[in-house]
Amino acid sequence: MCEKKERAISRNSLVHSLAVLNLRTIFFKLVFALLRCSLRNIFIEFCMEGYAVNHWFGWKMRWQVILWLMSVAYRTIDCQIRYSVPEEMKKGSLIGNVAHDLGLDLKRLRAGRARIVTEQSTQYAELKADKGILVVNERIDREQLCGETTPCSFSFEIILEGPMELHQVTVEIIDINDHSPVFRKNQMNFEISESATLGSRFVLATAEDPDVGLNALQNYILAKNNNFVIKQYSNPDGSKYAEMVLQKPLDREENPQLSLKLIAVDGGNPQRSGTINIDVTVLDANDNAPVFSQTVYKATVVENAATDTYITTVNATDADSGSNGEVSYAFSNLKEHLSEIFRIDGHSGVISVAGNVDFEKDKRYEIRVEVKDQGGLTDTSKVIIEVSDVNDNTPVINIMSFSSPVSEDSPIGTTIAIINVKDADSGENGQITCTIDNGLPFKIKSTLTNYYTLVTDTLLDREAKTDYNISVTASDRGSPTLSTSKTLHLRVSDINDNPPIFEQNEYHTTVPENNAPGTSIFTVNARDSDWNQNAKVSYFLEEMQIGEETVTYYVSINADNGEIRAIRPFDYEQIKQIRFTVKAQDGGSPPLSSKATITISIQDQNDNNPQLLYPVQTGGSVVAEIVPRSAEVGYLVTKVVAVDVDSGQNAWLSYKLQKATDRALFEVGLQNGEIRTVRQVTDKDAVKQKLTVVVEDNGQPSRSATVNINVAVADSFPEVLSEFTDFTHDKDYNDNLTFYLVLALAVVSFLFIVSIIAILSVKCYRWRRERMFYKSGANLPVIPYYPPLYADIGGTGTLQHVYNYDVCRTADSRKSDLKHMRPTQSIISLDTNGTQTLTHAQREKLIIDDFEDQVRQIIIIIIIIIIIIIIIIIIIIT
Repeated sequence: MCEKKERAISRNSLVHSLAVLNLRTIFFKLVFALLRCSLRNIFIEFCMEGYAVNHWFGWKMRWQVILWLMSVAYRTIDCQIRYSVPEEMKKGSLIGNVAHDLGLDLKRLRAGRARIVTEQSTQYAELKADKGILVVNERIDREQLCGETTPCSFSFEIILEGPMELHQVTVEIIDINDHSPVFRKNQMNFEISESATLGSRFVLATAEDPDVGLNALQNYILAKNNNFVIKQYSNPDGSKYAEMVLQKPLDREENPQLSLKLIAVDGGNPQRSGTINIDVTVLDANDNAPVFSQTVYKATVVENAATDTYITTVNATDADSGSNGEVSYAFSNLKEHLSEIFRIDGHSGVISVAGNVDFEKDKRYEIRVEVKDQGGLTDTSKVIIEVSDVNDNTPVINIMSFSSPVSEDSPIGTTIAIINVKDADSGENGQITCTIDNGLPFKIKSTLTNYYTLVTDTLLDREAKTDYNISVTASDRGSPTLSTSKTLHLRVSDINDNPPIFEQNEYHTTVPENNAPGTSIFTVNARDSDWNQNAKVSYFLEEMQIGEETVTYYVSINADNGEIRAIRPFDYEQIKQIRFTVKAQDGGSPPLSSKATITISIQDQNDNNPQLLYPVQTGGSVVAEIVPRSAEVGYLVTKVVAVDVDSGQNAWLSYKLQKATDRALFEVGLQNGEIRTVRQVTDKDAVKQKLTVVVEDNGQPSRSATVNINVAVADSFPEVLSEFTDFTHDKDYNDNLTFYLVLALAVVSFLFIVSIIAILSVKCYRWRRERMFYKSGANLPVIPYYPPLYADIGGTGTLQHVYNYDVCRTADSRKSDLKHMRPTQSIISLDTNGTQTLTHAQREKLIIDDFEDQVRQIIIIIIIIIIIIIIIIIIIIT
């Protein structure tokens, strides 16, 4: 008995210790759950560990703990649970055990009048409060409920009273493969020209599969054929489309009609598929397909835009002429509901609004447009239409729960009402702010998304005010703002709370090459919403390498106004683009900054002459192209090859024949520089032909280069060699001879002119001095002089003849002229005073004779000079 009593005591001690240990464990878990700020976790932890309390203390103790927790959880309890079920489940099928997942027992569900609140017209789930489970109430079709939206789910709330609890339940619908891919039409017809180029694309019809994920459309298969293969593409929204690509040329004479089959398969298990027949009619001679000017067109349309509102215009060109160049536009594989919203003018390509554009349904449309010419060739382009939201939906207020009256001794923070607000708009137009009137002892706060809780902000006093009319206003942030209000009548029952921003992230500009240093290129601007010193923006260039130089080698920036200038001229042939980063920094402490990328494209200028690559011009030797005399019309003699280091039209070269020995024999290709014979070579054509070709670029102004080409019209190489050896010698000889003749002629002319001027100057000078002497000495007496011991005795002296000597002298003359006269001529006359003088006629005759002698001397000197120069030229030539 003693041993049993001791064992009982020990067992009781052990049981008590284990109970205390379990209670400690439960307590710490509850504290951890409270720290996580989720009362739902408190119930779950308690329910998970409740067996220990029940085991050691029984149900009485457990309910005491439950009541304590409920007193702690007097405020609203917000819980969210999520279930996943497949679509098409039978009515009554189990969705989930709500009581177990929320940590509630069945009595609480029944006592709290647990019920489902939903805004949907159809209630898909039913709460079995007696069993604490959710079951399927109506047939769930995922495609009908959500369409293409994934994941697909619907939500509702479970509300319990006393105390009030709100639990949000979300049920995700899992798709099953219950739909096959379906083409909207059974057959496609293509008319394709047999001249269609390889790689031509033809857009195929798109199959639609309402399923999603692996059950949706996965692949297209084109029946085996010899001419076409299939290529598949994916749109950004995940949908797939296919194009039929021509891989082997069509032959209308061989196969005027082709019948193909396109199969669309999904990825479900079992796999489903759909087919469409493709008939291809091969047409003749349309070898240019229309081409869109852009691969992607982007446009914006305002929500609720009126019918026929212009959206954008697509444009395609066809290089063909006539009917083959006429194109028509149409939407390609447009979904049925989109055909009621948009239309396209088949002739002009104008896309406009045809129906109601609702942003709440679709925010973005991607439409493929097909252009087709009369020959059946097509091209496709994508049009992306962004829908701009309009604030056209007023917020809606739903009172989920409202407690009235409320006790005046309710503590601060007591829940008065749970409010749900919704706005079908999006962005700022759909962002809702919920407010109440000022001056009331209440406040409204957000608990969940689109849910607000109205709680007391101060202690209530029934004696001061017995009831309140609380106006709840929900306003969105659209422009103009839309709002709605709802009034709650509450009765109180009686008892006893920037960095600088660039306008663009990237800037692009251009500058022509060979610019002047210091040229202003571009100005960047950044704004700072701050004030004073914090808003003062300075600009800097980020250190970076551009090729082998830093960015500061090319450009500089004004730190105050952001003006970018060129430091040096740019050369397009050395650098085509300069890309660098500009940093804008404010004056705060510490400073904030942002960056923008600047791209400067160098524009080419026509600053380089064409460079001849062939034929190579040699200095000493003569290279000749040989043309046989049997050459036909169009015979290729040679080809002039040139390049231009410029780009664009500045590098487009044209070739022209500037000079030719026989212009009727040769011509040069304007674009390719090929020199060909124009007519049949005959025996009368000279063996040696010299052509001068000008290579000119297409710049403004244009630049050019010339090349001389020697052409030999002969049938044998020795004949060509001998002819062009003589030609070289003759050419050199004639060139040297011409040079020396021109040089000699210039020297002769110069010496001749200088000699004439010098001689005439000297002679004129002497002649003028003599005339001055005779005029001044006309009346001077001539005093005869007799030598000593001689007497003038009239012919009886010692001289056998009488000789008269005329001495003409002036006082300042350094020369005297002595003229010997004939003995019989008397040129001295004696005047009445006994002095001898010259007559006027005699003086004039002497002057004329002297002038004639001087002219004869000049002519003789000129003839001698000319003879000497001719002798010099002959010596030089030989």
